[in-house]
Amino acid sequence: MTKDKVVLAYSGGLDTSVILKWLSEKNYDVIAYVADVGQDEDFDDVREKALKIGASKVYIEDLKEEFVKDYIFPSVKANAIYEERYLLGTALARPIIAKRHIEIAKNESTPFVSHGATGKGNDQLRFELSYYALNPDVKIISPWKDPAFLKQFEGRTDMLNYAGAKGIPVKANHEKPYSEDENLMHISHEAGVLEDPEYKPTADMLTKMKMPMDAPDIKTSISITFKDGIPVQVINKEDGKTYSKPLDIINFLNKTGGENGIGYMDMVENRFIGIKSRGVYETPGVTILFHAHRDIEGIAMDREVMKLRNMLTPKFSEIVYNGFWFSPEMDFLMASINKSQELIDGTVNLSLYKGNIIIEGRNSPSSLYDEKLSSMDIEGGFDQTDSNGFIKINAIRLMAHRAIIESSK
Repeated sequence: MTKDKVVLAYSGGLDTSVILKWLSEKNYDVIAYVADVGQDEDFDDVREKALKIGASKVYIEDLKEEFVKDYIFPSVKANAIYEERYLLGTALARPIIAKRHIEIAKNESTPFVSHGATGKGNDQLRFELSYYALNPDVKIISPWKDPAFLKQFEGRTDMLNYAGAKGIPVKANHEKPYSEDENLMHISHEAGVLEDPEYKPTADMLTKMKMPMDAPDIKTSISITFKDGIPVQVINKEDGKTYSKPLDIINFLNKTGGENGIGYMDMVENRFIGIKSRGVYETPGVTILFHAHRDIEGIAMDREVMKLRNMLTPKFSEIVYNGFWFSPEMDFLMASINKSQELIDGTVNLSLYKGNIIIEGRNSPSSLYDEKLSSMDIEGGFDQTDSNGFIKINAIRLMAHRAIIESSK
């Protein structure tokens, strides 16, 4: 009897290792797919582990460059930030992982895909909405929403016991205090001890950055150049080194930002499914880009365009967070964001110091700033007496409102 193929999004951790074995015992031919989006991982070891557990084939896909250019940089252009705090590191990685997942399933001539996301979280939505958007005929096996799987594995202890019984090598143990998800953009820490919202994270939790108080007592000066809202060059003013490739830019900013205590965030957020969750995030590089990009917009973006774009940013962020990257509304918003970024060009000078990003000036060939017009010392072609009429016109409704208040007394 021919087995159905299923392509499993595999990380090498406890959950997906158990799921790989469980699917094999359900008589599936399991193909493991590992997405390299910049996590610190020994992929040869992951491949070997998947084959040992029972995978018939393993795909290791390097998605880092595409992740930066097609997902991280567009989010920077949009100033994307969920609930005004979270820079969407996990959410942005999911659509590119899902996209390649569907492509591999197509190459393997199977409609079946599987993942290890839980039925309480956001990732199930991000993966599955993307699957359906990219292949309406996809067949999804989601063990954490399967009654038989849930009956067999009521918690982490059951999974560890199963792994031990089946000879599945896992790094996790009964004392692991929290879970982590890492990619090129950030690392998130959640669950376990962090489910107590009063629990204070310790410095040894951090892997991409230092706590600001542990950063060196000396600033690091850099400059970031943008073209159409995209970072195209970063210069380290301390040693003169220049970075212009997307992946090199992110790697440098992550390293330098992390050393200077940039990018820490501890928050309770609202999941799309209706549950609040606590997450601790380290996002050094993109935190720097976020601040620098907003600054260059200040000199190069029209006021009314900025108002409209700022109205779109929360919706853009919500769409990314909730898993609708491949949607008509995202196509519309992305086109609008891209239009707003035309001529958002220039260089921002800044220093990094103990968790702070200090803007130290900027210049732009598309500058809308007129030094003579803005000056308090130079007339500059602006007739200040014109402001009398401007103020009176804007005061009409205020005077009318006051008249109504006085007449009602």
